[in-house]
Amino acid sequence: MTRWRLVLGGGEADGTGESGRPVVLTAEDRRRDEALAALYGGEGADGRPGGRRGGLGGSSPRVARWLGDIRGYFPSSVVRVMQADAMTRLGLRSLLLEREMLESVQPDIGLVSALMGLRGVIPPESRETARTVVRAVTDELEQRLRQRTVQAVTGAVNRAARTRRPRLRDVDWNRTVAANLKHYQPEHRTVVPERLVGYARRTTQVERQIILCIDQSGSMAESIVYSSVFGAVLASLRSVSTRLVVFDTSVVDLTDDLEDPVDVIFGVQLGGGTDINAALAYCESLVQSPADTVLVLISDLYEGGIADEMLRRAASLVGSGVVVVALLALSDSGTPSYDVDHAAALAGIGVPAFACTPDLFPDLMAAAIERRDIGQWAAENDIVTTHGTDEG
Repeated sequence: MTRWRLVLGGGEADGTGESGRPVVLTAEDRRRDEALAALYGGEGADGRPGGRRGGLGGSSPRVARWLGDIRGYFPSSVVRVMQADAMTRLGLRSLLLEREMLESVQPDIGLVSALMGLRGVIPPESRETARTVVRAVTDELEQRLRQRTVQAVTGAVNRAARTRRPRLRDVDWNRTVAANLKHYQPEHRTVVPERLVGYARRTTQVERQIILCIDQSGSMAESIVYSSVFGAVLASLRSVSTRLVVFDTSVVDLTDDLEDPVDVIFGVQLGGGTDINAALAYCESLVQSPADTVLVLISDLYEGGIADEMLRRAASLVGSGVVVVALLALSDSGTPSYDVDHAAALAGIGVPAFACTPDLFPDLMAAAIERRDIGQWAAENDIVTTHGTDEG
């Protein structure tokens, strides 16, 4: 009943149907109730009207204290929801320009997305605090995602380089035995291998190239945060060469900033138009060995440029041997809004289009490096892909 009272707000038992038996709130629950009322506009435990007109909207110090309070009253998952709601209800987006506010919030990916949008107007005295907030989030994400990404990508590169006709010194004996267990000879107590598994020696070492091409439109903010983290992890691997490109109506190469995801995030300017064709043209110029290149286009596909030319360029990349994947979103935020017609057209020319969660992205990269069927990989992971048209 206390939970219902906190959810419904109002007087002692407003909305609970227990008017004759008022819900008695503890001192801590009264503080929770006041924090909720300040944001959602009901009445607090003392019966006073809450909401923005209750006093928090125009007072930065009080909002800063409120942000600190909710971190003590509610679990982090609830705090993230309340901070997101406060962006609009309390005008928190503009208040985030103040250092005191930035020091009060709980860092999360939603907050980083908001700071990306405010990048151009953050005052000098608040910039370092803003970078600290962003770094806390990217460090947490990198810790969560690094090990799996390194294992998936390096393993895929090694598997892609294996040969079934290795020299004796290049035989991978563990995998050879595993692949030939059915040829075990009991009388000799050994395995007689039908085929050998080893590592190919290339006369000239060709790096696997990964190009992350990211749309800067406002809806892609969360995808940009995750992409910057993955880009930093991939850039640290010797087995792959990683490029990171962002675009709106212009194209910016942020590869030199890949060592620090924070530099990437603050190098992005959200908003503006979208010219996917120009971005693909630039990425095409980066391709050194098509058969060893994976291009990941992260975009909602709302093309503002010449759509037919965009499709022709994508088809040219696929035809040359580049593995091209279109991610409609790289986030945990559910099904994104995207241009259905362009997604279907890309699928029709061999560019699978679907949304992907960060936890699945390392496996996706492994499948792409090994040149597996990405559509089949998506189906195995219960990912709904966009299908091409009959004409495609």
